[in-house]
Amino acid sequence: MMSYLPQLQCAEHAARQAGELLRRHFLDPVREVDDLLAHDVKLRLDKECQQLIYDTLHAAYPDYAFLGEEGGSRGEIEWIVDPLDGTVNYYYGLPLFCVSIALRVQGETMLGCVYAPMLSECFCALRGGPALLNGQPIHTSSRAEMAQAIVFAGHGTHDGSGEAGLRRFGEISRRVRKMRILGSAALSLCYIAAGRLDAYIEQRIHLWDFAAAQVILESAGGILEFTPAHPGSTAGSVTAWNNCLPLRQLLADLP
Repeated sequence: MMSYLPQLQCAEHAARQAGELLRRHFLDPVREVDDLLAHDVKLRLDKECQQLIYDTLHAAYPDYAFLGEEGGSRGEIEWIVDPLDGTVNYYYGLPLFCVSIALRVQGETMLGCVYAPMLSECFCALRGGPALLNGQPIHTSSRAEMAQAIVFAGHGTHDGSGEAGLRRFGEISRRVRKMRILGSAALSLCYIAAGRLDAYIEQRIHLWDFAAAQVILESAGGILEFTPAHPGSTAGSVTAWNNCLPLRQLLADLP
């Protein structure tokens, strides 16, 4: 099997460059906003970070396609990039955000890098290898009872899934130790990989939100199931957990 270690090293370099740009501007009193939506924020820095990442990756691998949250193209070998996962957190001065970079080859994600610059945490993995946090191996928790679990949950806001998501949040919260909404899908999944938390349920998510973290989670012993909104869609729902909890049964039993 081909080793994608050089590509992972390149991805980490690009993620750290973008993370440094975000860190420098984190406490700027005024941030340029491209679009201020009811439930989201689009910052000019999103595009600047994506361009920085694109320039770095394209210089090293000019034949690879590039799909990012701010646009791009598909291909048999493609980088999948979220330049700022947790934009609303960033906009409000919360340090829970990250840069996320994955590489997919003929539909299979081969590597992932998630970098949280304000926390100085870099999660990385090659498919088939260990999951690493700042170079040290990590693994999912061994918690096997829902009553012991801390679960992340999210839901859509623009497609009518909000009310259903809130009902599900309430039902699950009665069965687990704690519920959390972190505001960053990639960090949520990496925290499961590191054994800090146990499961993540998201009603509406895009490929670039979870592609890198999926490799990290699965390399750490976890499971992620993605259900596309329709065949071939890059948007859909995600269920992820530590591979110990009876999460499928819990979801099946919800009213």
